[in-house]
Amino acid sequence: MMAGAVLSAPRALDTLRAGLAPWLLPIALLLAWELSARTGWLSSRILPEPWAVAQAFWSLAVSGELWTHLRTSLWRALSGFGVGAGAGLLLGLLTGSFRRAETLLDTTLQMIRNIPALALIPLVILWFGIDESAKLFLLAVGVFFPVYLNTFHGIRAADAQLIEMARSYGLRGWPLYRDVILPAALPSILVGVRFSLGLVWVLLIVAETISAQAGIGYMTMNAREFLQTDVVLVGVLLYALLGKLADLFARGLERRLLRWNPAYR
Repeated sequence: MMAGAVLSAPRALDTLRAGLAPWLLPIALLLAWELSARTGWLSSRILPEPWAVAQAFWSLAVSGELWTHLRTSLWRALSGFGVGAGAGLLLGLLTGSFRRAETLLDTTLQMIRNIPALALIPLVILWFGIDESAKLFLLAVGVFFPVYLNTFHGIRAADAQLIEMARSYGLRGWPLYRDVILPAALPSILVGVRFSLGLVWVLLIVAETISAQAGIGYMTMNAREFLQTDVVLVGVLLYALLGKLADLFARGLERRLLRWNPAYR
């Protein structure tokens, strides 16, 4: 019992070190930022000290303004991601599984893929006006293609020998697709989902500049008008934090759905 406790202590220490290691650089940058601000090397008009940003965050949180903007941005991000990633998954499965569907759809989709989402803003405003549907359309178009491309390539890259072996055991049709092809494509599909979850926050900043009345992007742009640099930084750091949380969610999803794969354990 005591030997087990002695052995588990170094292991716990290693786990703690591994958990803290990724945060060492951000903490060092934060300390350097605070030191630069306090010694006067960095003007507060250019970059307010971290303590001022923390105070701005607290003030927005206490007033409730922060949660209103955060709730609005989360709803937009989740809705746009759900529509875009869902469509990308369905069309990726369709064109990856059927050559005829690829012939009919892929060329058109590849042409649309090369149009920057931001270049569509004038058309989107003409089509949808300046309400929520315009913002959701931009987000959905932006996250569609990473999921579509990775799903398509995941299906096409499924091991042909594995499929042939499954057929030799009598698997055909949907059981073959469900038990062999989809699991083989899943790592690639999840790469697309992870990329899209990061991209949706980048696009949200732009989408929320289209005549928004709430949202982190609106809060940030509004603060810029009044030269509230600390509030601008609160918005920027919130985007960074939400992007990191989305990435952690995607990695957790990978570990859960791909637990059969030794590379993801």
